[in-house]
Amino acid sequence: MNVEELLRDTLREQAEDDPRTPPGFADRVFAVRRRRRTRRIASVAVAAAAVLTAAIAVPGLDSGGQDVRPSGGVDPKPTATHPAPSAHPAQSPVHSLVAAGRTALAAYYTQTTDWQSVHDGIHRGISVRTYRLLDPKSGHYEKDTRWSWVAVAPGLRTAAVLERHLPATRIGLLDLASGKVERWIPVDHPVGGLEFSHDGTRLVATTYSANPDKRVKMDDIDRIPVSLKSSRTGFYVFDVLSGKGSWAEVGVQRDDQGNEINLRQDFGFCRDGRTITGRQSITPGDRFYDVSGREVSVPPAERYRTWFVKAGLSPDGTKMAGDFAGEKWHTSSWILDPRTGKHLAEVHGQQLLAWADDKSLIAWDIAKGEKNEFHNRLVLVTIGSDKEVPLSGFLKGTDGSAGRWEPLFAER
Repeated sequence: MNVEELLRDTLREQAEDDPRTPPGFADRVFAVRRRRRTRRIASVAVAAAAVLTAAIAVPGLDSGGQDVRPSGGVDPKPTATHPAPSAHPAQSPVHSLVAAGRTALAAYYTQTTDWQSVHDGIHRGISVRTYRLLDPKSGHYEKDTRWSWVAVAPGLRTAAVLERHLPATRIGLLDLASGKVERWIPVDHPVGGLEFSHDGTRLVATTYSANPDKRVKMDDIDRIPVSLKSSRTGFYVFDVLSGKGSWAEVGVQRDDQGNEINLRQDFGFCRDGRTITGRQSITPGDRFYDVSGREVSVPPAERYRTWFVKAGLSPDGTKMAGDFAGEKWHTSSWILDPRTGKHLAEVHGQQLLAWADDKSLIAWDIAKGEKNEFHNRLVLVTIGSDKEVPLSGFLKGTDGSAGRWEPLFAER
């Protein structure tokens, strides 16, 4: 077995078998690969030695002698404390870094519809996202119109991207600091959506046979009629380091009456990194699959997760972000026991988006006394506290209005 094979197998075993893999691990590996490329040496023998050195220098692998150990030895809890929240309550959309605890706003997008044709009073078009990505050097969000889909890996260094026309025939791995695609992963089954695993070592790519963002407009209403069917075909699971993966065929999800819900039916990883799910607002609810596409039972940690509550499990796995509560305060949400589904606490916030630490979350919320549910902003809320820390300015308009922006968070 050569060194690259040993490294790849070690990383794969660690990702599959050791839950202690720290967020950002894959980005650290990418950093090693980038540094390696800047030290090209003509001699084949010396280049081989450089590869060996780079392999041994991967975080979590001992750089002494031949001791190449699984990277699970890295402490999953960073010892460095994060600074006070980076907040910009006068900005909406935000221009400068928004962050709290272990989590940062990695990117955000606005959404419009490109109406391309009209026939018999029916307008047809495509819903288009325009992304602003965090530049880790400047701490500002920079507009990047090249991509129809962006997923940011833990560590805020790498993003997986799809080009403008969906479904795409290749996946890009973008260096956020340089703005350049480091590597392309070609695919046989076109892709329309991407999501990283919690530790960043794997990427799930949802495949479609047609653009999942089609729209029609009838009587000035932007909607998807029953006549438009979802074209989802399945998913890939890629090892991010090697770019290797396999495709699983999984068809369209339907409700109990056999009706399809949503043209876009994207897959994502469960917290365990092994199970794939496509969260949808249907009965009987989420379905879960292994990486081969075989349907499996719900993982224990996902049993009481609400499909539209993005925050999910707390970092220590002891709490689950729940649905809207509205009992103690006009706008609030439940914190659940992930083992039983019972209410543990009520916390401020209309919708819980991401955990900042084991006790605090980033959420959407309206101002005190506000009656417009859409006039909300990003806030930091804490379990057991009546205080909210504004992180951004207020959104404008109603749901779907031009100028409203959708946040994408990642651990830093």
